[in-house]
Order: sequence, then C-alpha cells, then structure tokens
Amino acid sequence: MKAREAQAPAPLSFEAQILALLPQLRRYSRSLTRSDTESEDLLQDCIEKALVNRTQWRGSNFKSWVYRIMTNLHLNARRLNARRPSVGIEDAEGLAASPGVDDPLEKNRLVQALETLPKDARAILMLVVVEGYAYQEVADMLEIPVGTVMSRLSRARQALREKMREENVIQLRRPR
Repeated sequence: MKAREAQAPAPLSFEAQILALLPQLRRYSRSLTRSDTESEDLLQDCIEKALVNRTQWRGSNFKSWVYRIMTNLHLNARRLNARRPSVGIEDAEGLAASPGVDDPLEKNRLVQALETLPKDARAILMLVVVEGYAYQEVADMLEIPVGTVMSRLSRARQALREKMREENVIQLRRPR
C-alpha cells in the first residue's frame, strides 16, 4: 500500500497550476480581445486577480475558476469601454476637448447638494461614481448586501438630480 501512495503524484501548488495554464490562458485572452497588447493586459490582470484572491478558490476546478476570472475581467472592461469610449491618440488630433465645469457656482451647488445627502448614500455615491469601485467591492467594504448598495446609489443619484434641478439655474452661453 505504501508503494501506491509513493507513486501518486503530489498535488500541484497554486502557482504551479497557474503556470501550467498560462499557454491556454494566453490563447483564450487573445481570442477574447483580438489584440496582442490587450490580451497580454487581460492575461496579466487575470493572473494578478487569481493570486490576490487565492483564498477564494475552493479546490474544486481550478481551470474553470481562472477562466471565469478572465471572462469577468474582459466583460467588465467591455462594459467600461462602452460607457466611456476612447479614441486612439493618432485619431484624436482634430477633436476638441470637452469643456469641464469651470463655473465655480456650479461646483458649489454640486458640493452643497452632495452635503444634503445622508452619509451612507453619499459614501456609496462617492465610492462608485468618483472612485470607480464595483458594486460588489463597495458591498464588501461597507459589509452590506449588493442590493442595498444599488438601491442607495439609485436613491442618492435621484436626490442629487432633484437638488440640482431645484436651483433651476439656466446656463447662458458666453459670447465668442
């Protein structure tokens, strides 16, 4: 019986399993992004996330767990790019920059409107909108359910819209 135990292969370490998957992950990231540079970025992000979250792996199917991480990272990046489309630097030469909020009164109104929000709603609004955290990350930080994050964020946005609308300041165009 001891001979059989000695012949059984030892389970691979976490890092060894990732190294064994690298060629497959590289092909998969390339098929998702259709770009060499983006696929390398996706691969690196996936490996980093897997290493950081290694305690979340439950030991069932390592390959599917890592593939799920890569798929989610890719889908999140696509959603972000859809909300904030970008143009390559070569293509952006003739484009004018969008004007920012230069009106100090408008900034003051926004700050005052933010201060009227309840602390929990303001915190969630700042974490999601300003800091760019995902709903799940905010839920984990604040130790509340994701649904609570979503509903508080929705109510905070609505309250902010209403407060900004209350002022009803009409912006006049400046003469050229």
